[in-house]
Amino acid sequence: MVIDPAARATDGESVRIARDVLCAGAPSVKIVFPESAEEAEKALAHRGRRHPVVLGDDAALLRTVRSLHRDRTLHDAPVSLVPIGPRSTLARALGVPGDVPAAARAVLDGAQRELDLLVDESGGIVLGALSIPCGSPVSQTAAHWWTPVEKTARSLVRTLTAPIPVNGHQPPRLQRLRVEADGVLLADLDQPVQEISVRPAPAGFAEVYVRRTEGASHVRARARTITVSGRDFRYRADSAITGPVRSRTWTVEPGAWRLTVPRR
Repeated sequence: MVIDPAARATDGESVRIARDVLCAGAPSVKIVFPESAEEAEKALAHRGRRHPVVLGDDAALLRTVRSLHRDRTLHDAPVSLVPIGPRSTLARALGVPGDVPAAARAVLDGAQRELDLLVDESGGIVLGALSIPCGSPVSQTAAHWWTPVEKTARSLVRTLTAPIPVNGHQPPRLQRLRVEADGVLLADLDQPVQEISVRPAPAGFAEVYVRRTEGASHVRARARTITVSGRDFRYRADSAITGPVRSRTWTVEPGAWRLTVPRR
């Protein structure tokens, strides 16, 4: 059990409750109190055959998955999370209960949910939603793109793809970007776009939505590899903003990791 320092600092009582539930229900628990991200990574690397359980928020979950993926041990065991901390939107969208006791019980008797991963050429990962926030979020124009079967991803995109504020405002901003999905050109530099959103889709694909200027047709596609290039753009991967970069390629890794969630 890795207890994130931010969780201890923000909500020590929830940490105590989760620890008590887990220690009472598991035959053997090793508790680690890292003081930094580096110490947490070392604890994960030396966990042996133990099942990694993290007490922390979305940032702790992302660090854990990134570390295990880098060490090529991500699929060795399911990852479990008890959300404690300032931001747990991603964890809840992926199916982890927001209630601490319920999340702790799910660690003990929950099911393993196999999930895809988006990985870029620099080693960056995306667990949920990816967007290049050139303007306002996906509008009602694209509402029919989301299917009822994928309510979790739909909620995640709504929450995480809000545009990056500029000086407190969010004016529509056009960018000239080249977008390719499995080698198929979806947009080119002479076709300004307002937003690009990418999210997981069934069968090891990602769904790409390119929102163009007002009056222009929007583009949707499913692909295993998505490349965006252009002049100095920034993007949001889950809750983290990265950039500026001039090119980035994301590739879907099907069934790359497992997350413990409550049984249905």
